[in-house]
Amino acid sequence: MSETETKATDTVRCTIDGREVVVPRGTTILHAAEKVGVKVPHYCYHPGIPSRPAMCRMCLVEVEKMPKLQPACVTPVQDGQVVRTEGANARRMRQAVLEFYLLNHPLDCPVCDQSGECKLQDYVFAEGRKHGRGTEPKRVFGRDDFGGDVLFYGDRCVMCTRCVRFMNEIAEDPRLCVVERGDRSIIDTFFEEGLAGSPWAGNIVDICPVGALVSKDFLHKQRAWDLDHTPSICPNCSQGCNIQLHVRDNAVQRLRPRPNLDVNGYWMCDYGRQRYEWMNSGERIEAAMVRESGRAKAVGWPEALARAAEALRGAAAAGVVALASPFHSNEDLAATAALVGALGGGSLLYRSELAANEVRCPGYPGLARRRELAPNGRGAELLGFRRVGDEHASGDLEELTTHGGVLIVLGDPLLDADASFGTGAQAFLYANPHTSAAARHAHFVLPVTTFAEAEGTFTNFAGRLQRFWPGLAAPGMARPAWQALWAIAAALTGQIAPTTAAEAFRRIGRQVAELEGLTYEQIGPTGAPLPASVSGSVR
Repeated sequence: MSETETKATDTVRCTIDGREVVVPRGTTILHAAEKVGVKVPHYCYHPGIPSRPAMCRMCLVEVEKMPKLQPACVTPVQDGQVVRTEGANARRMRQAVLEFYLLNHPLDCPVCDQSGECKLQDYVFAEGRKHGRGTEPKRVFGRDDFGGDVLFYGDRCVMCTRCVRFMNEIAEDPRLCVVERGDRSIIDTFFEEGLAGSPWAGNIVDICPVGALVSKDFLHKQRAWDLDHTPSICPNCSQGCNIQLHVRDNAVQRLRPRPNLDVNGYWMCDYGRQRYEWMNSGERIEAAMVRESGRAKAVGWPEALARAAEALRGAAAAGVVALASPFHSNEDLAATAALVGALGGGSLLYRSELAANEVRCPGYPGLARRRELAPNGRGAELLGFRRVGDEHASGDLEELTTHGGVLIVLGDPLLDADASFGTGAQAFLYANPHTSAAARHAHFVLPVTTFAEAEGTFTNFAGRLQRFWPGLAAPGMARPAWQALWAIAAALTGQIAPTTAAEAFRRIGRQVAELEGLTYEQIGPTGAPLPASVSGSVR
């Protein structure tokens, strides 16, 4: 068989709503329709869950020469097949299914958290009956606390079983099941165990197509249509899950996973999901500070940077040490390394918290809450930083307490710093978004942004470069750390500092030759793996 004939047997050609499409053999009608821009309504099917029960009956379509409507989510297309998703029979069946769902569904859209992103709302608005015909009282199940961050409103459930199947097949932690039969069917937990302690249970709120499962943290907090969505990266471990920041009034309201099949699929852990309030903290450094005669005073950026450059130059002969937090981007870390280089070189150190163990997602290999509870430890190593401050790392922090030359601290890796930290430094530069006891003896304090307020990249545990975008406006005088540190380095060397995050990223190619020429456009919204030649430990 020729290569052309082999390829022909691997694909099928079909027609969907008058549009011809060629897809691999075995592709379902639902996926084939997506290829030509046709969205077939569905509830029970989810692309991240292997099982497809075809039980919601919303995706029934007409297939020429077949006597009955076929569920699009499980029916593979055949060569020469003609499918109509908008045929009279298909539309009539969808309308009947929607009417069936609404017989017992409460009309509480005005108080439901899912309102604005509810598939039942969308489908009924698009093609449901204009008026209901039910006269019998609706069934009442009430609200149930499933434990953890999850509440269950049984009256709203359409019995798609996504939540049950996620816990069984992805989390492999079967704590949910369907009990009773017929119109008495309801989702329930086993005995009193509930979902408390399950590290992946928050995902069932994301995949619920109606408002049956809601987050306690987000309950009645904001309306979905008021939220701005910004693509970002979860900063709470080195997995680097792709997420969206949901923002209103310049505050992060919740985190939601963003699909990326190379990193986290459609999921994220509850540890990362629930740790976002620090992004909204009001304890911010809002102005550049310079310490004179033991007292700190606020100054403008030009004065702060000029005086910092002069002081660092004068103290560099006694040695330079930089300690950074891997909560900062590759651009920030590269600027720190460039500043140390401009001062004649010195020690590059980083520190982050390590958990006792990983928490893996059994049903999605490669996804876990990693041990390193920071997003960019791999990026720090790539840029020449050495890990300190725990039993698994070389070196310790004693030299920072007694160091007598230049001390540069980026971020807040020293929350537990003692009262003598930095007292020996001739020039102590501290750049951090939030106020901290570690800055009490700093000669220069610079207000910098968090990752949620800036554009940049992280490198995850597997060596994948990933972009994030600003979702919040920075307070006060806060600027990206790379901007401030590069400005000081440029003042010392006479070079021109980068003016954009994209340019700051390109400068990394000067420090890591294998990344030379790599751009933000090449990384894209789903990231790009580091070249195989780039070394570094993987955690």
